[in-house]
Amino acid sequence: MADTKGFSSIETPGYVGFANLPNQVHRKSVKKGFEFTLMVVGESGLGKSTLVNSLFLTDLYPERIIPDAIEKQKQTVKLEASTVEIEERGVKLRLTVVDTPGFGDAIDNSNSFSAILEYIDEQYERFLRDESGLNRRNIVDNRIHCCFYFISPFGHGLKPLDVEFMKKLHSKVNIVPVIAKADCLTKKEILRLKCRIMQEIEGHGIKIYPLPDCDSDEDEDYKEQVKQLKEAVPFAVCGANTLLEVKGKKVRGRLYPWGVVEVENPDHCDFIKLRTMLITHMQDLQEVTQEVHYENYRSDRLAKGIKVKENGIKQERDNNVNAQAQANNALSEKDRILQEKEAELARMTEMLAQMQARMQAQH
Repeated sequence: MADTKGFSSIETPGYVGFANLPNQVHRKSVKKGFEFTLMVVGESGLGKSTLVNSLFLTDLYPERIIPDAIEKQKQTVKLEASTVEIEERGVKLRLTVVDTPGFGDAIDNSNSFSAILEYIDEQYERFLRDESGLNRRNIVDNRIHCCFYFISPFGHGLKPLDVEFMKKLHSKVNIVPVIAKADCLTKKEILRLKCRIMQEIEGHGIKIYPLPDCDSDEDEDYKEQVKQLKEAVPFAVCGANTLLEVKGKKVRGRLYPWGVVEVENPDHCDFIKLRTMLITHMQDLQEVTQEVHYENYRSDRLAKGIKVKENGIKQERDNNVNAQAQANNALSEKDRILQEKEAELARMTEMLAQMQARMQAQH
């Protein structure tokens, strides 16, 4: 016998239920997982690998071999992509970190960023090709969503290589400037260096990733957090994977003769602010990559494709015209030869008729 019990909704009367849609999106997103690709660029020895391992509490480079000075002179810029699956409270993140060993290590660094530019364009081209293909369900997004550019703390601002690199890349990727090894500077030196770097970035017209403004309905704590993050750019950071005991607590930090630098202490460096910026704005970084940088590449690519196609059609049309002209010339030449032959035949016929007439007259 069929169950005659009626279907009952757990919602209150007058409630449709579409307010539950965000929960559906949340469940689907958690089930699918997230993808994020981070590029780290900077000279050797600035702590790029250590910082990335500190940010995500993982070891992305377990078998890395550090080249010596002689090998660095011969080394060209190579790109190494390392992918790791991270899970936290049931949420999966497929993190890909693209490192650039050899950048800035050569005597002549004029072509240091060409390999990086090619790699970024290759990822856009691959995504465009996959997006235009038949199987669009399982597209792997390897586009660069964010680029940490490491600035040396030992200079007085940006080097010419820093300026040229960021000017070449700011229209292709979200650049986040980072002052490396900030524990070797005093607080006054860090503030002075930050001001100098931001002045040079604005002076050279470099566009770094702009943190989005808060909506008016956001809570005050979030507004204050975003304000502090904006003021912290460029982030002065240091990384460490060693656990030390400080005042009875285990902290990750660096031990010096004068004390301990705690990586996750906001009074010591901007590590927490950098990680907060990356995690809380990860979705926005992906959206800017999709809606701005990728769309710019896609538009340029399609425009070039149309131009090439138009040039091909024009070339084909010109070839057809030339072929027709050559054919007409060939026909004209044949007609001329034929007319000459006909005229010669007519003369010979006339001469033959005259000879026959003379012979008849003699008889």
